[in-house]
Amino acid sequence: MTQPASSRELPVALSIAGSDSGAGAGVQADLLTFAAHGVFGTTAITCLTAQNPRGVSGVQASPPAFVTEQCAQVAAHFRPKALKTGMLLNAEIVGAVADFIKSSGIPAVVDPVMVATSGATLLAPDAVAAVKTRLILLAAVVTPNLDEAAILLGRKAVGGVAEALELAKAYGVPFLLKGGHAAGDDLTDALAWPTGETKTFSARRAPNVDTHGSGCTLSAAITAQLAKGKTLAEAVTIAHAYLQGAIHGPIQVAGLNCIRHL
Repeated sequence: MTQPASSRELPVALSIAGSDSGAGAGVQADLLTFAAHGVFGTTAITCLTAQNPRGVSGVQASPPAFVTEQCAQVAAHFRPKALKTGMLLNAEIVGAVADFIKSSGIPAVVDPVMVATSGATLLAPDAVAAVKTRLILLAAVVTPNLDEAAILLGRKAVGGVAEALELAKAYGVPFLLKGGHAAGDDLTDALAWPTGETKTFSARRAPNVDTHGSGCTLSAAITAQLAKGKTLAEAVTIAHAYLQGAIHGPIQVAGLNCIRHL
């Protein structure tokens, strides 16, 4: 017999993203982050990668129908309160994920994974249009880095409130424009709503820390807080503070200072 839900039952979040065999990013980082925020993490894996901190040697995409099936199975039993998207790889997967978000109505944090911190391209050219016209329009918030913002704007992005607001008004959804790829050590993330409301978050660059997976970690933390019922402003505030603590208090793994998720 099914037991009644406990008032202490964990909220559930869903990560629709790729697998990082080095575990610094992708669904591995998302699950660690969800756990750190007291949220039960579920996944729909869009692709497998063979990689370590020195590079990626191979990528294997999941069939789009199987991505949809993973999402449907999770939704049917766990009923996630929020989801995030990460590496979607190709236009067919982008379309499948957009269809699921639209039909499920689950609030979606869209991390438009197009360009990694290393500069590697992570989204096929034919998928960029699908992200712009199908996926972003369904987002509760979009979290591009400056390289991804440049693709969305169609010109070089320098970061800051003005560009975040330009993106939010252009696409009709909130944007969190991350400043980690900007020059200098004083960094600013800018959150903007299409209504014109804005909020900024300041940080200092951490020296000698491998920040691989920082974007995944931030978007996963936002997702976890949305799953716990926080407003977008509250969720981003908590997530930004969490990421800064994880970067400035790193762990040492295999000779690298890495983001501390837990």
